[in-house]
Amino acid sequence: MDLKLAGKRALVTGASSGTGAIIAKTLAQEGAFVIVHGRNLERTEAVTSEIRAAGGKAETVLGDLSTQDSTDHIAQSALQAFGGIDILINNAALIGHYETWEDVGADDWAQMYDGVVLVIVRLVSALRSHLETQGWGRIINIASAQSLQPFAMMPDYAAAKCAVLNLTKSLSKRFDRTGVTVNVVSPGIIVTEQIRQRLTEAAEKEGRTTEWSAIEQHVLTTELDNPTGRLAQPEDVANVVTFLSSPLADYINGTNVRVDGGSILTI
Repeated sequence: MDLKLAGKRALVTGASSGTGAIIAKTLAQEGAFVIVHGRNLERTEAVTSEIRAAGGKAETVLGDLSTQDSTDHIAQSALQAFGGIDILINNAALIGHYETWEDVGADDWAQMYDGVVLVIVRLVSALRSHLETQGWGRIINIASAQSLQPFAMMPDYAAAKCAVLNLTKSLSKRFDRTGVTVNVVSPGIIVTEQIRQRLTEAAEKEGRTTEWSAIEQHVLTTELDNPTGRLAQPEDVANVVTFLSSPLADYINGTNVRVDGGSILTI
């Protein structure tokens, strides 16, 4: 299937590793021109170089999304890379560390909100005028299955990700009849290298086997079971994001697409 993404210009935040890197590579495989955003030059350039080596077009943009000034710089650099942006993938965000209610205070909650919600708000604010005058565009935010079904742990993370659902619906109305659609993708636990390492360390600490198949089944038994019987791979998320980025998804707007293997108990 031709997703008609050839020549579309996509900015993917937090794309120097993990799911963001796979999203960037998948978009490039479909012919999109990708702006790879990160904070670490070596890691970000490695993703850009890999896309180019595979025949794709990519440029690197570095910067911190924690202030409006630095975000504005990222936006301007991204716009200059290929002469504009058609697709914005808001993937960059703080992640939880299995903290409990007792571990986090009000300042921690504020920091998590800033690192999950305001990183989106700042970048959308910086690019809004450009996007709404294009006549066509995509904004895709990355949330979490915890947005709808939180654990007892990581309460600040789950609440912040839930806010991403709300702002997505609001943004879809803000871009009413501009040709820009706004959607959100909510994955379950994604097996990135970071998550694999964290779960392996937890298994070692608890005296369990570090064989990955056993670790995965432990997580499915104790944390986030689903009828698919496995955890998400980055490609599972990237494929959905890439489709939503395409002209074929023109009539999908203001929607939360769950990529959770069926772990959320409601339809």
